[in-house]
Amino acid sequence: MKKLIILLFTIFLSVGSLSAQSTDVKKLEQQASQGDALAQYKLGVMYYNGEGVPQDYVQAMKWFRLAASAQSTDVKKLQQQTSQDDAEAQYNLGVMYANGLGVPRDYVQAMKWFRLAADQGDASAQYNLGVMYAKGEGIPQDYVQAMKWYRLAAEQGFAQAQYNLGGIYDKGQGVPQDYAQAMKWFRLAADQGDASAQYNLGVMYAKGEGIPQDYVQAHMWFNLAAAQGYENGKEGRELVAGKMSPQQIERAQKLARNWKPKKQ
Repeated sequence: MKKLIILLFTIFLSVGSLSAQSTDVKKLEQQASQGDALAQYKLGVMYYNGEGVPQDYVQAMKWFRLAASAQSTDVKKLQQQTSQDDAEAQYNLGVMYANGLGVPRDYVQAMKWFRLAADQGDASAQYNLGVMYAKGEGIPQDYVQAMKWYRLAAEQGFAQAQYNLGGIYDKGQGVPQDYAQAMKWFRLAADQGDASAQYNLGVMYAKGEGIPQDYVQAHMWFNLAAAQGYENGKEGRELVAGKMSPQQIERAQKLARNWKPKKQ
């Protein structure tokens, strides 16, 4: 039984559906051509999702790029009105470059746009920067920088960043190995329902790493991961069950049934 530390990379654009009132294509195009970043961003969403227009990643890239660049004669006013959308457009550009959607895959460009969004506090962008530093994509591998960006996202409650930060402490990558810190961040992610973190938390309880050995807790966390289809959770649950009394198993199962995710 061993922990599985997998770097998780966000591949979805942060684009939602637009309301009917905001999908007048001609009006949006007119506003966008006049430098309205919000209209540019909305057009990007529409072309990416194929809402009201044929799906077209090239057009989506074009409008996201214009919105992200914030080409406006009244920048201060624009930033007040659309700062969130600018960060989302920058993040979406990063994802499109990272995945080669509408453009050739380009990690250097992805890094550039993620950083612009991350500097505005976008947790998804901060997380993806952490992954790129950890994997050395578009930048030399640097676990210290990875930890910095994971932590910024993790402190905003981003579960995948919490999980990866726990992995850095667990492996001692760029920092001294610290099971207590690994446990802390795995638990925060696990509390939000992250199956990988729940599994690794189960391993730590089973082995007594960073916490006194506790098969009841291990069984509970393995069970929660298994309930989400995490195969290793099923294996871990069976292994610890063989070391538990029927009463302990019953208690662990009750804990799992009563468990509820926590919002952060």
